[in-house]
Amino acid sequence: MGVRPPSNDVDEEPDVVEFGIAALDARLADADVSFPATAEELREYFGDATVPYDASGNEMPVAEALAEADGESFDSEDELLNALHPVFERKRQAASTSLVKQLRGLVPF
Repeated sequence: MGVRPPSNDVDEEPDVVEFGIAALDARLADADVSFPATAEELREYFGDATVPYDASGNEMPVAEALAEADGESFDSEDELLNALHPVFERKRQAASTSLVKQLRGLVPF
């Protein structure tokens, strides 16, 4: 997933804020990961790395997402991303429904 950040006329910022499987996909493109791969191999590779799961920048460790995913082996990158999508989506929805998050959304700064 991705969301366009607010415009403040600074050219140094990215055009899109990536989160969820889009952010993980970007990391996988730069990674030296081959498939098929087990969840354990991926946990070892990513270590303590985190991935944002919403546009606010809230993050979760890749290892935690893998632990919550269905399956312990992934034949392809697409299979991995499809397995992790519901994990990131649940986390995003849980964060967006919290009272504090809703109140922050009402405050303009």
